[in-house]
Amino acid sequence: MSKSGSELLAEAMFIHKRLPQLPDDVRPRTEEEAYEFQRGVVEKLLQHYGGAVIGYKIACTNAVAQRQLRVAGPFFGRLLSSRCYDSGIRLDADEFFMRVMEAEFAFRMARDLAPRQSPLGRDEVAGAVEGVIPAIEIVDSRFDSWTTVGAPSLIADNACNAGWVKGTLMADWRKLDLAVQAVRLEINGDVKGAGSGAAVLGHPLNALTWLANALNERGVGLQAGDYISTGVTTDVYMAARGDHIRADFGALGSVEVTFE
Repeated sequence: MSKSGSELLAEAMFIHKRLPQLPDDVRPRTEEEAYEFQRGVVEKLLQHYGGAVIGYKIACTNAVAQRQLRVAGPFFGRLLSSRCYDSGIRLDADEFFMRVMEAEFAFRMARDLAPRQSPLGRDEVAGAVEGVIPAIEIVDSRFDSWTTVGAPSLIADNACNAGWVKGTLMADWRKLDLAVQAVRLEINGDVKGAGSGAAVLGHPLNALTWLANALNERGVGLQAGDYISTGVTTDVYMAARGDHIRADFGALGSVEVTFE
């Protein structure tokens, strides 16, 4: 019996093998086909590695990333506990193909946002937030030509998430204007990128609200305890073995990861 597309992609992840693209007969063509594909991949990752889905990552929340990947707007993937780490983690560089470093504002939800017929407003979504977290997403892809395979294949590839590193949650975050909060990406002590929360759809809360409504349209709600990483705020950096990466979010704190 031939393998499904999600089986092929999940197996590529298990054996650390890149693919040129998915075969024509199983390649998702639409956004909804891609998210169904993604669900299949995530199920197989959970079966293989254990753990649970602990939230979401949002991709392409800024125009630069959209142009680079040739996509029209944001899309999302799942954060898995087996790929999430606390700040200071040391990771094996060989576990990743690219190690693209993205400094991102993240949120943790304090309460559920149940799905409903009408869209959710930003203030309502913000009111359900427990706190803000400085984070680094490790972006990787199982596709050789990941910048040209198109949005459906990238969505199927769990939105290119390979890892997520979190700092300390700030509960008293509403005193900060996240849109103007400066972010610096430091590599081995040198600043390699700078930006702010404005890079993320104008404000990280705009990205969070986009996700809440994208899920709402699919009959799914954010839940208390969910983590959401909202997208890259600076130029990205492709880390090498031996690199120490630090993302400095000013008053929000910092987060670090090293590749061995």
